[in-house]
Amino acid sequence: MRLFPAAACLFFIFAFSATADEPIRIGIIGLDTSHVVAFTKQFNDLDNPKNVPGARVVAAYKGGSPDIASSADRIDGFTETLVNDFGVQLYDDIPTLCENVDAILLESVDGRKHLEQVRPVFKAGLPVFIDKPVAASLEDALSIYRLARESGTPCWSASSLRFRPGVVAIAEADAGEVRGAFSYGPASIEPTHPDLFWYGIHPTEGLFTVLGPGCVSVSRTHTEDTDVVTGVWKNGVVGVVYGQRNQKTGFKVTKFGTKKIVEQTEGGDYTGMLEAIIQFFQTGIPPVSAEDTLEIYAFMEAADESKRRGGSPVTIEEVMNTAGK
Repeated sequence: MRLFPAAACLFFIFAFSATADEPIRIGIIGLDTSHVVAFTKQFNDLDNPKNVPGARVVAAYKGGSPDIASSADRIDGFTETLVNDFGVQLYDDIPTLCENVDAILLESVDGRKHLEQVRPVFKAGLPVFIDKPVAASLEDALSIYRLARESGTPCWSASSLRFRPGVVAIAEADAGEVRGAFSYGPASIEPTHPDLFWYGIHPTEGLFTVLGPGCVSVSRTHTEDTDVVTGVWKNGVVGVVYGQRNQKTGFKVTKFGTKKIVEQTEGGDYTGMLEAIIQFFQTGIPPVSAEDTLEIYAFMEAADESKRRGGSPVTIEEVMNTAGK
């Protein structure tokens, strides 16, 4: 699946290199996640030691989801910060927002809204990064990438863990022939979303960053406090996501190879992902393919189906076919 035509790449390379002295004007859709403040600080504050140059957040559409507490309870505070501290202009609708920016960060914390919110972005032809979760169902995720391809609009999504130096170091480490990997992290559950989509996406994407695509089947053990999701790759490699709730949590990945075991020793922040976002806006080339992202969401969807079946293995092929691939 090609995400967008080669001509689109050339258009964005030309469009943004032609105005290289001017920062890319970013518009944000959805102000109900702490990411909008954190990202804007790194883009807009030139005195920030972690400033990421090349773009500025200049406009936003507020959005919000009253049936999700973490959206309803925080959106006004985040909005005030962006408007008062960074001079961000608010717009009442997404099409008008798109008329006044060069690129989009779709940040709505509610993945259920992403398909409808990204439609006018695709219509405007603006490159867009969709924050996690890319959607609240595998079916919607497939629809988003299909519409991106049909409209020729550059689009991608990822967890920030994919770009953290500690995770990248494990992915690149020479451990010999890889036999498996283990990734743990918080996996809080939001009833409006499939279990792992809400926060389990982070350790899941950490696992896929280390192992790459190629998962065949998934099985899941679930308790109130813990999820253990085991995937078997087509080459016999085994990958495990250990999701934590109601306990001390943290992120870490470990890779098992024929030569050695390598464990993550450093963390990271949003900087690597924000740098990748700017490069994407400049070139129109997504750093993570549609195929790789959709396999991650199929993995998480298969984990939910395995839970419904009492832990029985569920294939990636089955959930992709059910979702309408």
